[in-house]
Amino acid sequence: MKRIIIGMTGASGAIYGVRLLEALRAEKDVETHLIVTRAAALNIAAELEVTRREVEALADVVHSERDIGASIASGSFRTDGMVIAPCSMRTLAAIATGVTDTLVSRAADVVLKERRRLILLVRESPLHLVHLRNMATATELGAIVFPPMPAFYAKPESIDVLIDQSVGRVLDLLGFDSPLVRRWEGLKASKDSSDEE
Repeated sequence: MKRIIIGMTGASGAIYGVRLLEALRAEKDVETHLIVTRAAALNIAAELEVTRREVEALADVVHSERDIGASIASGSFRTDGMVIAPCSMRTLAAIATGVTDTLVSRAADVVLKERRRLILLVRESPLHLVHLRNMATATELGAIVFPPMPAFYAKPESIDVLIDQSVGRVLDLLGFDSPLVRRWEGLKASKDSSDEE
């Protein structure tokens, strides 16, 4: 049984957390632990046509962001990684500076100290210097900073395909072989281009 923590925080892109939960439900022997912050709940309401309860129903275990005594707040509770999707700049700053005043930042701190995988789908644009420094610090601590950038080589036909490509790459980083990823197979030389050579 793999245990994966998903944090959803107050940045645009709530769909990334939802699609990740849906994809993990399709995997065998996975237990998901979800934290939805108050700001994330506002974004769910603004961006999606689902309720917070419907999102939480996708997880096996739901924790309050205020519950610092939750199982995932301790390194002795074994997990296989954590994804914060989306990751706000406030959450990134808390992780980079070791401030553990919410369960999201505490769980992330635990994942880092236990040398487990922490993936941050940071969402902001444009970036100023403090954002960039916090990303560098988080990377130095062992986190993977993963802005969900579109992979246009996959020739996405819709926003859903763009989202799935990013979610599939996150699943790759967690050790799952996801069918959501359209994998790069190299450039295929056309007859015309080979004739030019």
